[in-house]
Amino acid sequence: MSDNTTLSSHDKIVRLTASGIMIALATVLSLVTIVKMPLGGSLTPVSMLPICMIAIIYGTGWGLGTAFAYALVQLIIDFSSALTWGLSVPALVACFVFDYILAFTVLGFAGLFRKKGTAGILGGVALALLLRYVCHIISGGTVFAVWLPEEWSNPWIYAAAYNGAFMLPELILTCIAAFALSKVPAISKLIK
Repeated sequence: MSDNTTLSSHDKIVRLTASGIMIALATVLSLVTIVKMPLGGSLTPVSMLPICMIAIIYGTGWGLGTAFAYALVQLIIDFSSALTWGLSVPALVACFVFDYILAFTVLGFAGLFRKKGTAGILGGVALALLLRYVCHIISGGTVFAVWLPEEWSNPWIYAAAYNGAFMLPELILTCIAAFALSKVPAISKLIK
């Protein structure tokens, strides 16, 4: 069903239910960490894939809405921890915007190339996760530049390296899983 069609009440309920289930699944997967970084961020078992799949199945518009809801859930989970980081109020707001609201909402862009087959699915997932990576680099290069280790002279290079340590493996794992899912007949039928 395309993004531009008017949805029946039944279709809306199906989409909302699927989105809620995928947000719950993504949240549970995000709590299972393979590697936890010392200043925030972690490698998780494809926790972003359920949100990306909603965008791939229902389109970018619906995906962005679902991803925004997921961003709020992630912010709520980490909110009290973030308050202990010693950031000023403006820095904390910037952190919330770039490390949570924008970083997770961009996962909705996974549906951008969904009509281009497996290559489009992989391209959309890769784009979404790269956009999340960019959001973390912006936050790291600005908000967290005050914590730059002495051996690093450039906060942007440090932010790219630090966030790349967990985001790039996450991108690779998520693309592999998305590829595998795109080959499952039931999923392939949903995407088409």
